[in-house]
Amino acid sequence: MRFTSEKELNEWVSEAERVWLFLDYDGTLADFNRTPDIIKPDPQLIDLIRRLAAKISLRLAIISGRSLHDIQVLLPIKGIYLAGTYGIEVQTADGERIQRDDYALVRPYLEQLKPLWQEIISGRKGYYLEDKGWSLALHARFAPDKESTRIISSIQQTLNQELITDEYRLIKQKKFLEVCSAKAHKGKAVSFLLNSFPLPGARLVYIGDDANDGEAFQTIHAKEGVAIAVAHYFGYIRPTGGDYALKSPKAVRRWLENLTHWF
Repeated sequence: MRFTSEKELNEWVSEAERVWLFLDYDGTLADFNRTPDIIKPDPQLIDLIRRLAAKISLRLAIISGRSLHDIQVLLPIKGIYLAGTYGIEVQTADGERIQRDDYALVRPYLEQLKPLWQEIISGRKGYYLEDKGWSLALHARFAPDKESTRIISSIQQTLNQELITDEYRLIKQKKFLEVCSAKAHKGKAVSFLLNSFPLPGARLVYIGDDANDGEAFQTIHAKEGVAIAVAHYFGYIRPTGGDYALKSPKAVRRWLENLTHWF
């Protein structure tokens, strides 16, 4: 890791004239809910993000796997960038909505997959099929290990590999599988924001907790920024390649609270 202590990290950040802060939501700013359809805005988190957004020297972007609508509900704050479904749908700090792909082209294949996936998990406990519009995701966090491995394998067999390679991407993690546009990629989302809304001279900081954030870490590192991993979750350490690690969303909020005093 780049920093051996939080003090070193804090010195690097506090020396900056401006900072562009990129934040994941679930597992980073907030603990995971049992299923993603549970959307409960947290007044304390909203207040924290609002105070950060008011700092002239800070620019904030939330980049989440959740839909843009969900993020808008969770963080109804003006003046920040919101990127939903891994950055395929963006709301700028001025409130402008940007779609980085053609929904009419992306959606038909997902419509084909949805009933197939529903049939595979029908009558089984511990599964949740999430339709985000731009993507289709199967959550199997509470399903038995052996069964979930078999079910996810069956789900994968429904996929057209040529389409997955060219037009769509497959995101597969422990007890999780998702199909979405090939442009739904947090690293590409960071690049889009940096190129479309440049902030010359700003130091870049990204905080995230999983492999999707790890893709953004690569982009951040290419721009000489800093990646902070929320490393401990579900009892194991996620290898995201961060420059420093915070242990939990609670630790992330504590660090962000300190940030409000530096700028």
